[in-house]
Amino acid sequence: MKKFIMSAICVMAMVSCQTQQSLYSWYDSEDATYTYTKRGTEEALAEAMAQYEKVISKQNGLRKVVPPGVNAEYGYLLCKAGKKEEGLTLLRAEIKAYPESEKFISRIINQLEK
Repeated sequence: MKKFIMSAICVMAMVSCQTQQSLYSWYDSEDATYTYTKRGTEEALAEAMAQYEKVISKQNGLRKVVPPGVNAEYGYLLCKAGKKEEGLTLLRAEIKAYPESEKFISRIINQLEK
């Protein structure tokens, strides 16, 4: 009986140490955004935009959807880079994916459409 209990405890310990997969795949988007915010160069902007494209196109997380805020951040960067229609499309996609963001994102859309 003691061997069974010890075996069960060992199995439970091993299972509890297993790492869980993240809900979303962020890749290096946080670092790229930080670098762009800090430096503000065209090169840093291009890297941040490339990372956002990767996050949007290749989701390996458990939910298999774009993380909250990514469409909005990338859309805003596109608007700043002169690609207004693409940016507005992504901002609207953020509202569609996360309806609770509508109040905030709709204000940004209104400002950009003026």
